[in-house]
Amino acid sequence: MSSDHVQSARRPAARTPAGSAEAPFLELLARGAPTAAYEQPVLLARAEGRPAEWIDALERARLLALRVRAELEGRRRREAELSALFETAHDLAGLRDLDAVLQAIVQRARSLLGTDVAYLTLNDPARGDTYMRVTEGSVAAGFQQLRLGMGEGLGGLVAQTARPYVTDDYFEDARFQHTGTIDAGVRDEGLVAILGVPLMLGPQVIGVLFAADRRARVFEREQIALLGSFAALAAAAIDSANLLTETRSALAGLERANEIIRDRSGVIERASDVHDRLAELVLRGGGVHDVAAAVSQVLDGDVEFTEAATVPADALEASRAEGHAVPYGSDWIAAVTAGGELLGALVLRGHPGLDPVDQRTLERAAMVTSLLLLARRSAAEAEQRVRGELLDDLLDARDRDPRLLRERAARLHADLDATHVVLAARLDARSADAEQEAAARHRLWSAAFHLAATRHGLAAARDGGTVLLLPLRRGDSATQLARRTARHLGTGVHEAVTVGASAPVENLAAHPETVAAAYEEARRCLDALRLLGRTGDGAAAQDFGFLGLLLAGDRDIAGFVDRTVGAVAAYDERRGTELIRTLEAYFACGMSPARTKDALHVHVNTVAQRLERVGRLLGQDWQTPARALEIQLALRLHRLSAPAQS
Repeated sequence: MSSDHVQSARRPAARTPAGSAEAPFLELLARGAPTAAYEQPVLLARAEGRPAEWIDALERARLLALRVRAELEGRRRREAELSALFETAHDLAGLRDLDAVLQAIVQRARSLLGTDVAYLTLNDPARGDTYMRVTEGSVAAGFQQLRLGMGEGLGGLVAQTARPYVTDDYFEDARFQHTGTIDAGVRDEGLVAILGVPLMLGPQVIGVLFAADRRARVFEREQIALLGSFAALAAAAIDSANLLTETRSALAGLERANEIIRDRSGVIERASDVHDRLAELVLRGGGVHDVAAAVSQVLDGDVEFTEAATVPADALEASRAEGHAVPYGSDWIAAVTAGGELLGALVLRGHPGLDPVDQRTLERAAMVTSLLLLARRSAAEAEQRVRGELLDDLLDARDRDPRLLRERAARLHADLDATHVVLAARLDARSADAEQEAAARHRLWSAAFHLAATRHGLAAARDGGTVLLLPLRRGDSATQLARRTARHLGTGVHEAVTVGASAPVENLAAHPETVAAAYEEARRCLDALRLLGRTGDGAAAQDFGFLGLLLAGDRDIAGFVDRTVGAVAAYDERRGTELIRTLEAYFACGMSPARTKDALHVHVNTVAQRLERVGRLLGQDWQTPARALEIQLALRLHRLSAPAQS
């Protein structure tokens, strides 16, 4: 550790008063100090014999600062990845030198993945083999000049399956065909862990992009996806270069050179214009609809981005498989994909005749759209994590500082001082396939996050389902909110989703422990719904009658009595009648009007009139077995709650 770091860590620890334990760590964060420097304030405090509570405060502040530092580093890494992708897309938009573009792609891939070596191979159909096109970080001349037979080595496996493959230990991996030539080159370079992703032009593999280390290493899924994005850009660069070559050859071979040159120049100028516009959109943070608008102007047509579900399936699948825009009636459809995932489509409407260069323009726009969607998804996933972490802290009651909780919520446009409802949501369909079930849970989590973000609430994955904290609007009830949430999430994931709700909770910043209690109540309601066969529905404890007394966290007996016989009691109070007393006698006499009139010493017609009034107040189904049981329980609780009136 440098002397500057030691001295700066020593000064705040010596002068900071109690309650400001985070000050030295804020200075370390501001200076970008290494991880080891965060131990120094705690070590100094112990060496100086500071009180235990002061050292505990420093420990908590240190852990929080390290979490903030890790989050900042993660964001810087994601920003660097997106910036590199955008820069490469910009290079592609102004493609002049294919070698320079491919070299830049390999350099950026090696830098962002932090590997020792990165290289790119291309297939040679004329010779029937594969050759090394570009290398970065290689030190072995033999490795840089390798030519491989088709289907050999890890690259052969990638080319055969058209899917990424990774090996932690190349020489111990038997999934692909080892040859003496390849193994010798890999051994000369000292490579151990290798990741390869295909370069695709439509359904055809034209080469492989590799990232490799000289030690054992496990490549993460995000790193595989990132290398796949660079491979897509490399394939596009090669395709663009081929297109320009074809264009020049066609122009050179035409007899009416002047007319063709003017025509083709206009097309190329238009393509260059759209490339410049798309690059500018990417650099200034434009959205997918901005891309569609720019391409609409260039192609002189109506281009729009649409979800995959609204596009004809056969045309969309054809575009996805071929990697090109395809005609559909008078329209053209270009699939928007990323890493094999279908994100939507760009649709050019009412334009049956499309120049090949304009077709390529539409396809490039689809590729740029996929990059923008990936960038937006990365930002959304970061926000998802922040919302989930805040709700997790509320559920676990780890952070009880009301001011800090309010500040964290305010940054997410949530108000912890408002009245909220905790909802527990779970998918009802179970899949035998673990991957399918995991995908379904991820869709549920995404739909719940979107709902929480639009409603200024919070969402987190928990206990195999999802928990939401949503504000309760004026005039709304927990039951209505639960049912709307069940419908909304079910529509989003295309499966039945059951939702249990807690009673409304307030003042969450000052009393975060109420969130955990409310979540347990919501889970009990969720379990009750599933046991009663009400899957795909939403409910709160008050919807289960007297069973709700067992489900509710606060045992709201007065509320149950009021909901069940409150209208009858209020009528007695206003009119001075004896409907409650009549009901008690009626049930005590086995629901016999004749015996009831004897118990009350009134005429049987009086009993009938009173029971008719009860029916108008409680509903005509009040004598059904289930309702009668609830009413009798409410009458007993009503009598117990007011003994002086019994």
